[in-house]
Amino acid sequence: MRKYFQFNELGTNYRTEIIAGITTFLSMAYILFVNPFTLSLGSVQDFPDELRMDPEAVFVATALAAAYGSILMGILAKYPIALAPGMGLNAFFAYTVILTMGVPWQTALAGVFISGIIFTILTLTGVREKIIDAIPIELKYAVGAGIGIFITFVGLQNAKIIVDNPATLVGLTDFKDGNVLLAIFGLVVTIILMVKKVNGGIFYGMLITAVAGMIFGLIEVPTKIVSSVPDVSPTFGAAFENLDQVFTLKMLGVILTFFIVDFFDATGTLLAVANQAGLLKNNKLPRAGKALMVDATAVMVGAVFGTSTTTSYIESTAGVAAGGRSGFSAVVTGVLFLLALFFSPLLGVITAPVTAPALIIVGVLMASSIGEIDWKKFEVAVPAFFTMVTMPLSYSIATGIAIGFMFYPITMVLKGRAKEVHPISYVLFVIFILYFIFIRE
Repeated sequence: MRKYFQFNELGTNYRTEIIAGITTFLSMAYILFVNPFTLSLGSVQDFPDELRMDPEAVFVATALAAAYGSILMGILAKYPIALAPGMGLNAFFAYTVILTMGVPWQTALAGVFISGIIFTILTLTGVREKIIDAIPIELKYAVGAGIGIFITFVGLQNAKIIVDNPATLVGLTDFKDGNVLLAIFGLVVTIILMVKKVNGGIFYGMLITAVAGMIFGLIEVPTKIVSSVPDVSPTFGAAFENLDQVFTLKMLGVILTFFIVDFFDATGTLLAVANQAGLLKNNKLPRAGKALMVDATAVMVGAVFGTSTTTSYIESTAGVAAGGRSGFSAVVTGVLFLLALFFSPLLGVITAPVTAPALIIVGVLMASSIGEIDWKKFEVAVPAFFTMVTMPLSYSIATGIAIGFMFYPITMVLKGRAKEVHPISYVLFVIFILYFIFIRE
Protein backbone atom coordinates (compact mmCIF):
# COMPACT_ATOMS: atom_id res chain seq x y z
CA MET A 1 0.00 0.00 0.00
CA ARG A 2 2.88 2.33 0.76
CA LYS A 3 4.15 1.73 -2.77
CA TYR A 4 0.74 2.28 -4.38
CA PHE A 5 0.26 5.64 -2.67
CA GLN A 6 3.90 6.58 -3.32
CA PHE A 7 4.74 7.35 0.30
CA ASN A 8 8.50 7.36 -0.30
CA GLU A 9 8.33 9.63 -3.36
CA LEU A 10 6.05 12.07 -1.54
CA GLY A 11 7.98 11.94 1.73
CA THR A 12 5.06 10.85 3.87
CA ASN A 13 3.94 7.95 6.07
CA TYR A 14 0.84 6.29 7.53
CA ARG A 15 0.75 8.39 10.68
CA THR A 16 0.99 11.68 8.79
CA GLU A 17 -1.64 10.64 6.23
CA ILE A 18 -4.07 9.44 8.91
CA ILE A 19 -3.73 12.71 10.86
CA ALA A 20 -4.22 14.65 7.60
CA GLY A 21 -7.34 12.62 6.78
CA ILE A 22 -8.83 13.26 10.22
CA THR A 23 -8.00 16.96 9.95
CA THR A 24 -9.75 17.25 6.59
CA PHE A 25 -12.79 15.40 7.95
CA LEU A 26 -13.11 17.69 10.96
CA SER A 27 -12.76 20.73 8.69
CA MET A 28 -15.69 19.68 6.51
CA ALA A 29 -17.81 17.57 8.90
CA TYR A 30 -20.20 20.50 9.27
CA ILE A 31 -21.71 19.57 5.89
CA LEU A 32 -23.19 16.42 7.46
CA PHE A 33 -25.59 18.61 9.43
CA VAL A 34 -25.80 21.78 7.36
CA ASN A 35 -26.75 19.95 4.16
CA PRO A 36 -29.82 18.12 5.57
CA PHE A 37 -30.98 21.34 7.25
CA THR A 38 -30.55 23.29 4.00
CA LEU A 39 -32.08 20.80 1.57
CA SER A 40 -35.07 20.16 3.84
CA LEU A 41 -35.60 23.94 4.06
CA GLY A 42 -35.41 23.71 7.84
CA SER A 43 -35.35 27.48 8.25
CA VAL A 44 -38.54 27.98 6.19
CA GLN A 45 -41.61 27.73 8.38
CA ASP A 46 -44.49 28.17 5.92
CA PHE A 47 -43.61 25.33 3.57
CA PRO A 48 -45.61 22.08 3.20
CA ASP A 49 -43.89 19.13 4.87
CA GLU A 50 -44.81 16.84 1.99
CA LEU A 51 -42.69 18.98 -0.33
CA ARG A 52 -39.62 18.86 1.90
CA MET A 53 -36.77 16.39 1.62
CA ASP A 54 -36.40 13.97 4.53
CA PRO A 55 -33.48 15.33 6.63
CA GLU A 56 -32.39 11.91 7.92
CA ALA A 57 -32.32 10.48 4.40
CA VAL A 58 -30.34 13.51 3.21
CA PHE A 59 -27.93 12.98 6.12
CA VAL A 60 -27.25 9.45 4.89
CA ALA A 61 -27.01 10.60 1.27
CA THR A 62 -24.53 13.30 2.29
CA ALA A 63 -22.29 10.85 4.14
CA LEU A 64 -22.42 8.23 1.38
CA ALA A 65 -21.73 10.74 -1.40
CA ALA A 66 -18.79 12.16 0.55
CA ALA A 67 -17.43 8.69 1.30
CA TYR A 68 -17.73 7.57 -2.32
CA GLY A 69 -16.10 10.70 -3.74
CA SER A 70 -13.30 10.91 -1.17
CA ILE A 71 -12.34 7.23 -1.25
CA LEU A 72 -12.42 7.08 -5.06
CA MET A 73 -10.39 10.29 -5.32
CA GLY A 74 -7.78 8.77 -3.04
CA ILE A 75 -7.61 5.40 -4.77
CA LEU A 76 -7.90 6.40 -8.44
CA ALA A 77 -6.50 9.94 -8.66
CA LYS A 78 -4.25 9.50 -5.59
CA TYR A 79 -4.80 13.07 -4.41
CA PRO A 80 -5.38 14.23 -0.78
CA ILE A 81 -8.66 15.81 -1.85
CA ALA A 82 -11.99 15.03 -0.18
CA LEU A 83 -15.43 15.50 -1.71
CA ALA A 84 -18.90 16.20 -0.32
CA PRO A 85 -22.10 18.01 -1.34
CA GLY A 86 -21.02 21.57 -2.06
CA MET A 87 -22.00 24.68 -0.16
CA GLY A 88 -23.59 27.22 -2.46
CA LEU A 89 -25.00 24.60 -4.78
CA ASN A 90 -27.10 23.19 -1.95
CA ALA A 91 -28.41 26.71 -1.28
CA PHE A 92 -29.22 27.13 -4.98
CA PHE A 93 -30.92 23.72 -4.97
CA ALA A 94 -33.07 24.53 -1.93
CA TYR A 95 -33.77 28.26 -1.98
CA THR A 96 -33.81 28.96 -5.71
CA VAL A 97 -34.92 25.77 -7.46
CA ILE A 98 -37.32 24.35 -4.86
CA LEU A 99 -38.50 27.36 -2.86
CA THR A 100 -38.50 30.14 -5.47
CA MET A 101 -39.04 28.28 -8.75
CA GLY A 102 -41.39 25.71 -7.23
CA VAL A 103 -39.56 22.74 -8.77
CA PRO A 104 -40.17 19.42 -6.93
CA TRP A 105 -37.02 18.21 -5.19
CA GLN A 106 -37.20 14.95 -7.14
CA THR A 107 -36.94 16.91 -10.39
CA ALA A 108 -34.11 19.02 -8.95
CA LEU A 109 -32.20 15.82 -8.14
CA ALA A 110 -32.75 14.68 -11.72
CA GLY A 111 -31.25 17.98 -12.86
CA VAL A 112 -28.18 17.35 -10.71
CA PHE A 113 -27.87 13.87 -12.21
CA ILE A 114 -28.03 15.23 -15.77
CA SER A 115 -25.42 17.88 -14.98
CA GLY A 116 -23.16 15.06 -13.77
CA ILE A 117 -23.63 13.23 -17.06
CA ILE A 118 -22.70 16.39 -18.98
CA PHE A 119 -19.66 16.88 -16.76
CA THR A 120 -18.58 13.27 -17.43
CA ILE A 121 -18.97 13.58 -21.20
CA LEU A 122 -17.00 16.82 -21.34
CA THR A 123 -14.26 15.30 -19.20
CA LEU A 124 -14.00 12.25 -21.46
CA THR A 125 -13.95 14.30 -24.66
CA GLY A 126 -11.48 16.90 -23.43
CA VAL A 127 -13.90 19.79 -24.04
CA ARG A 128 -13.43 20.80 -20.41
CA GLU A 129 -10.29 22.80 -21.12
CA LYS A 130 -11.93 24.73 -23.97
CA ILE A 131 -14.87 25.78 -21.82
CA ILE A 132 -12.60 26.83 -18.95
CA ASP A 133 -10.57 28.98 -21.35
CA ALA A 134 -13.75 30.52 -22.79
CA ILE A 135 -15.07 31.87 -19.50
CA PRO A 136 -13.28 35.08 -18.45
CA ILE A 137 -11.31 34.74 -15.25
CA GLU A 138 -13.03 37.79 -13.77
CA LEU A 139 -16.44 36.11 -13.97
CA LYS A 140 -15.05 32.93 -12.44
CA TYR A 141 -13.94 34.94 -9.42
CA ALA A 142 -17.19 36.90 -9.36
CA VAL A 143 -19.34 33.76 -9.36
CA GLY A 144 -17.45 32.34 -6.38
CA ALA A 145 -17.61 35.61 -4.46
CA GLY A 146 -21.28 36.12 -5.30
CA ILE A 147 -22.20 32.68 -4.02
CA GLY A 148 -20.31 33.49 -0.83
CA ILE A 149 -22.30 36.69 -0.31
CA PHE A 150 -25.52 34.83 -1.05
CA ILE A 151 -24.72 32.09 1.47
CA THR A 152 -23.90 34.70 4.11
CA PHE A 153 -27.22 36.43 3.44
CA VAL A 154 -29.04 33.09 3.85
CA GLY A 155 -27.16 32.47 7.11
CA LEU A 156 -28.07 35.89 8.49
CA GLN A 157 -31.72 35.25 7.58
CA ASN A 158 -31.71 31.79 9.15
CA ALA A 159 -30.30 33.29 12.35
CA LYS A 160 -33.00 36.00 12.13
CA ILE A 161 -30.31 38.63 12.47
CA ILE A 162 -31.58 40.06 9.17
CA VAL A 163 -35.39 40.16 9.09
CA ASP A 164 -38.21 41.35 6.89
CA ASN A 165 -38.92 45.10 7.01
CA PRO A 166 -41.95 46.46 5.11
CA ALA A 167 -40.34 49.86 4.72
CA THR A 168 -36.88 48.80 3.54
CA LEU A 169 -37.44 45.15 2.47
CA VAL A 170 -34.85 43.95 5.00
CA GLY A 171 -33.66 45.22 8.37
CA LEU A 172 -31.76 44.34 11.52
CA THR A 173 -33.47 42.38 14.30
CA ASP A 174 -34.08 43.82 17.79
CA PHE A 175 -31.91 41.12 19.42
CA LYS A 176 -34.52 40.13 22.00
CA ASP A 177 -34.90 36.53 20.80
CA GLY A 178 -32.82 33.90 22.61
CA ASN A 179 -32.17 31.99 19.39
CA VAL A 180 -30.82 35.12 17.72
CA LEU A 181 -28.42 35.65 20.63
CA LEU A 182 -27.38 31.98 20.39
CA ALA A 183 -26.59 32.42 16.69
CA ILE A 184 -24.53 35.54 17.43
CA PHE A 185 -22.69 33.63 20.17
CA GLY A 186 -21.97 30.84 17.70
CA LEU A 187 -20.74 33.33 15.12
CA VAL A 188 -18.35 34.97 17.58
CA VAL A 189 -17.02 31.60 18.75
CA THR A 190 -16.50 30.39 15.19
CA ILE A 191 -14.72 33.61 14.22
CA ILE A 192 -12.39 33.22 17.20
CA LEU A 193 -11.59 29.64 16.23
CA MET A 194 -11.00 30.58 12.59
CA VAL A 195 -8.77 33.54 13.48
CA LYS A 196 -6.77 31.25 15.75
CA LYS A 197 -6.54 28.83 12.79
CA VAL A 198 -8.02 25.92 14.70
CA ASN A 199 -8.43 22.95 12.36
CA GLY A 200 -12.13 22.16 12.10
CA GLY A 201 -13.04 25.57 13.50
CA ILE A 202 -16.44 25.67 11.78
CA PHE A 203 -17.32 22.18 13.01
CA TYR A 204 -16.20 22.90 16.57
CA GLY A 205 -18.09 26.19 16.46
CA MET A 206 -21.29 24.28 15.69
CA LEU A 207 -20.66 21.85 18.54
CA ILE A 208 -20.02 24.63 21.08
CA THR A 209 -23.12 26.53 19.92
CA ALA A 210 -25.28 23.40 20.19
CA VAL A 211 -24.01 22.70 23.70
CA ALA A 212 -24.68 26.31 24.73
CA GLY A 213 -28.18 26.04 23.29
CA MET A 214 -28.87 22.92 25.36
CA ILE A 215 -27.48 24.53 28.52
CA PHE A 216 -29.83 27.52 28.18
CA GLY A 217 -32.82 25.43 27.16
CA LEU A 218 -32.98 26.67 23.58
CA ILE A 219 -32.20 23.26 22.11
CA GLU A 220 -33.64 19.96 23.27
CA VAL A 221 -31.05 17.56 24.72
CA PRO A 222 -30.83 14.38 22.59
CA THR A 223 -31.70 11.12 24.32
CA LYS A 224 -28.83 9.34 22.56
CA ILE A 225 -25.84 10.12 20.36
CA VAL A 226 -25.26 6.87 18.47
CA SER A 227 -27.93 4.86 16.64
CA SER A 228 -28.46 2.66 13.62
CA VAL A 229 -28.10 4.18 10.17
CA PRO A 230 -31.30 6.04 9.15
CA ASP A 231 -33.39 4.93 6.18
CA VAL A 232 -32.22 6.49 2.91
CA SER A 233 -35.14 5.14 0.85
CA PRO A 234 -37.14 8.44 0.94
CA THR A 235 -34.52 10.03 -1.33
CA PHE A 236 -32.68 7.07 -2.88
CA GLY A 237 -33.47 6.81 -6.58
CA ALA A 238 -35.95 9.71 -6.42
CA ALA A 239 -33.95 11.44 -9.18
CA PHE A 240 -35.36 8.93 -11.67
CA GLU A 241 -38.99 9.50 -10.68
CA ASN A 242 -39.28 12.83 -12.53
CA LEU A 243 -36.53 12.35 -15.08
CA ASP A 244 -38.91 13.18 -17.93
CA GLN A 245 -39.58 16.61 -16.41
CA VAL A 246 -35.94 17.65 -16.68
CA PHE A 247 -35.98 18.20 -20.42
CA THR A 248 -37.86 21.49 -20.34
CA LEU A 249 -36.82 25.09 -20.96
CA LYS A 250 -37.42 25.87 -17.29
CA MET A 251 -34.92 23.25 -16.15
CA LEU A 252 -32.33 24.19 -18.77
CA GLY A 253 -31.13 27.18 -16.76
CA VAL A 254 -31.11 25.09 -13.57
CA ILE A 255 -28.95 22.35 -15.11
CA LEU A 256 -26.67 24.95 -16.68
CA THR A 257 -26.13 26.59 -13.28
CA PHE A 258 -25.47 23.26 -11.56
CA PHE A 259 -22.93 22.46 -14.24
CA ILE A 260 -21.15 25.83 -14.48
CA VAL A 261 -20.70 26.32 -10.73
CA ASP A 262 -19.49 22.77 -10.11
CA PHE A 263 -17.30 22.89 -13.21
CA PHE A 264 -15.29 25.86 -11.99
CA ASP A 265 -15.47 24.93 -8.32
CA ALA A 266 -14.06 21.46 -8.93
CA THR A 267 -11.31 22.66 -11.25
CA GLY A 268 -10.29 25.56 -9.00
CA THR A 269 -10.25 23.40 -5.88
CA LEU A 270 -8.18 20.67 -7.52
CA LEU A 271 -5.57 23.17 -8.65
CA ALA A 272 -5.50 25.03 -5.32
CA VAL A 273 -5.06 21.91 -3.18
CA ALA A 274 -2.54 20.32 -5.55
CA ASN A 275 -0.53 23.55 -5.62
CA GLN A 276 -0.41 23.77 -1.82
CA ALA A 277 0.69 20.14 -1.64
CA GLY A 278 3.41 20.77 -4.24
CA LEU A 279 1.89 18.24 -6.63
CA LEU A 280 1.73 20.46 -9.72
CA LYS A 281 4.31 19.68 -12.41
CA ASN A 282 5.16 22.44 -14.88
CA ASN A 283 2.02 24.25 -13.67
CA LYS A 284 -0.07 21.25 -14.76
CA LEU A 285 -2.01 18.74 -12.73
CA PRO A 286 -0.97 15.11 -13.27
CA ARG A 287 -3.89 12.67 -13.46
CA ALA A 288 -6.27 15.64 -13.85
CA GLY A 289 -8.56 13.54 -16.03
CA LYS A 290 -8.98 10.91 -13.31
CA ALA A 291 -9.57 13.55 -10.63
CA LEU A 292 -12.25 15.30 -12.66
CA MET A 293 -13.84 11.99 -13.60
CA VAL A 294 -14.16 11.11 -9.92
CA ASP A 295 -15.77 14.51 -9.31
CA ALA A 296 -18.18 13.98 -12.21
CA THR A 297 -19.29 10.50 -11.16
CA ALA A 298 -19.65 11.68 -7.55
CA VAL A 299 -22.23 14.20 -8.77
CA MET A 300 -24.31 11.40 -10.27
CA VAL A 301 -23.88 9.04 -7.31
CA GLY A 302 -24.83 11.79 -4.87
CA ALA A 303 -27.96 12.58 -6.89
CA VAL A 304 -28.97 8.92 -6.85
CA PHE A 305 -28.57 8.75 -3.06
CA GLY A 306 -30.49 12.02 -2.69
CA THR A 307 -28.31 15.09 -2.33
CA SER A 308 -27.35 18.17 -4.28
CA THR A 309 -24.10 18.43 -6.26
CA THR A 310 -21.07 16.68 -4.78
CA THR A 311 -17.77 18.44 -5.43
CA SER A 312 -14.15 18.74 -4.30
CA TYR A 313 -13.70 20.60 -1.00
CA ILE A 314 -11.25 23.43 -0.47
CA GLU A 315 -11.16 22.34 3.19
CA SER A 316 -8.82 19.60 1.96
CA THR A 317 -6.10 22.23 2.28
CA ALA A 318 -6.37 21.78 6.06
CA GLY A 319 -5.29 18.17 5.64
CA VAL A 320 -2.50 19.19 3.30
CA ALA A 321 -1.33 21.72 5.90
CA ALA A 322 -1.24 18.82 8.39
CA GLY A 323 1.15 16.94 6.07
CA GLY A 324 -1.20 15.03 3.75
CA ARG A 325 0.36 14.37 0.36
CA SER A 326 -1.15 11.14 -0.94
CA GLY A 327 -4.57 9.75 -1.72
CA PHE A 328 -4.44 7.70 1.47
CA SER A 329 -5.52 10.75 3.50
CA ALA A 330 -8.59 11.14 1.29
CA VAL A 331 -9.43 7.48 1.88
CA VAL A 332 -9.20 8.07 5.63
CA THR A 333 -11.58 11.02 5.30
CA GLY A 334 -14.02 8.89 3.31
CA VAL A 335 -13.99 6.12 5.92
CA LEU A 336 -14.74 8.66 8.66
CA PHE A 337 -17.80 9.82 6.70
CA LEU A 338 -19.01 6.22 6.73
CA LEU A 339 -18.52 6.01 10.50
CA ALA A 340 -20.45 9.28 10.85
CA LEU A 341 -23.57 7.47 9.60
CA PHE A 342 -24.12 6.18 13.12
CA PHE A 343 -24.39 9.67 14.67
CA SER A 344 -27.69 10.77 13.12
CA PRO A 345 -29.34 11.55 16.51
CA LEU A 346 -27.21 14.71 16.58
CA LEU A 347 -29.35 16.06 13.73
CA GLY A 348 -31.93 17.02 16.33
CA VAL A 349 -29.62 19.56 17.95
CA ILE A 350 -28.58 21.17 14.67
CA THR A 351 -31.07 24.02 14.53
CA ALA A 352 -31.00 27.29 12.56
CA PRO A 353 -28.93 29.17 15.18
CA VAL A 354 -26.35 26.35 15.04
CA THR A 355 -26.01 26.19 11.24
CA ALA A 356 -26.22 29.94 10.59
CA PRO A 357 -22.67 30.75 11.77
CA ALA A 358 -21.30 28.03 9.50
CA LEU A 359 -23.10 29.51 6.49
CA ILE A 360 -21.89 33.01 7.30
CA ILE A 361 -18.25 31.98 7.74
CA VAL A 362 -18.22 29.81 4.60
CA GLY A 363 -19.58 32.83 2.78
CA VAL A 364 -16.70 34.93 4.06
CA LEU A 365 -14.20 32.34 2.82
CA MET A 366 -15.79 32.17 -0.62
CA ALA A 367 -15.96 35.97 -0.96
CA SER A 368 -12.18 36.20 -0.71
CA SER A 369 -11.94 35.86 -4.51
CA ILE A 370 -13.20 39.45 -4.80
CA GLY A 371 -9.61 40.57 -4.37
CA GLU A 372 -8.59 38.76 -7.55
CA ILE A 373 -10.81 40.95 -9.76
CA ASP A 374 -9.23 43.95 -11.53
CA TRP A 375 -11.65 46.66 -10.36
CA LYS A 376 -9.70 49.40 -12.15
CA LYS A 377 -10.98 48.15 -15.50
CA PHE A 378 -14.59 49.30 -15.66
CA GLU A 379 -15.50 46.93 -18.48
CA VAL A 380 -14.53 44.09 -16.15
CA ALA A 381 -15.85 45.60 -12.93
CA VAL A 382 -19.41 46.04 -14.22
CA PRO A 383 -20.22 42.40 -15.07
CA ALA A 384 -18.31 41.15 -12.02
CA PHE A 385 -20.15 43.51 -9.67
CA PHE A 386 -23.57 42.74 -11.15
CA THR A 387 -22.87 39.01 -10.88
CA MET A 388 -22.10 39.30 -7.17
CA VAL A 389 -24.76 41.78 -6.12
CA THR A 390 -27.60 40.21 -8.10
CA MET A 391 -27.30 36.82 -6.41
CA PRO A 392 -28.38 37.94 -2.91
CA LEU A 393 -30.72 40.69 -4.16
CA SER A 394 -32.62 38.36 -6.51
CA TYR A 395 -32.17 35.41 -4.14
CA SER A 396 -30.91 33.42 -7.11
CA ILE A 397 -27.43 32.22 -8.01
CA ALA A 398 -28.63 31.44 -11.54
CA THR A 399 -29.84 35.01 -12.08
CA GLY A 400 -26.52 36.43 -10.91
CA ILE A 401 -24.60 34.23 -13.33
CA ALA A 402 -26.94 35.15 -16.17
CA ILE A 403 -26.66 38.90 -15.54
CA GLY A 404 -22.86 38.76 -15.43
CA PHE A 405 -22.59 36.73 -18.63
CA MET A 406 -24.94 39.16 -20.37
CA PHE A 407 -23.06 42.32 -19.39
CA TYR A 408 -19.56 41.00 -20.06
CA PRO A 409 -19.66 40.93 -23.89
CA ILE A 410 -21.52 44.26 -23.93
CA THR A 411 -18.93 46.15 -21.89
CA MET A 412 -16.02 44.48 -23.67
CA VAL A 413 -17.40 45.39 -27.12
CA LEU A 414 -18.02 48.99 -26.05
CA LYS A 415 -14.46 49.17 -24.75
CA GLY A 416 -13.13 48.00 -28.12
CA ARG A 417 -12.01 44.62 -26.78
CA ALA A 418 -14.47 42.50 -28.76
CA LYS A 419 -11.72 40.25 -30.13
CA GLU A 420 -10.78 39.26 -26.57
CA VAL A 421 -14.24 37.82 -25.95
CA HIS A 422 -14.39 34.11 -26.70
CA PRO A 423 -17.13 33.02 -29.17
CA ILE A 424 -18.64 30.82 -26.46
CA SER A 425 -19.24 33.95 -24.35
CA TYR A 426 -21.34 35.40 -27.16
CA VAL A 427 -23.29 32.13 -27.34
CA LEU A 428 -23.91 32.30 -23.58
CA PHE A 429 -25.02 35.92 -23.99
CA VAL A 430 -27.75 34.85 -26.41
CA ILE A 431 -28.74 31.86 -24.28
CA PHE A 432 -29.21 33.99 -21.16
CA ILE A 433 -31.16 36.66 -23.08
CA LEU A 434 -33.55 33.92 -24.22
CA TYR A 435 -33.59 32.58 -20.66
CA PHE A 436 -34.95 35.88 -19.30
CA ILE A 437 -37.45 36.28 -22.12
CA PHE A 438 -38.90 32.81 -22.37
CA ILE A 439 -37.87 30.70 -19.35
CA ARG A 440 -37.55 32.67 -16.14
CA GLU A 441 -40.84 33.13 -14.32
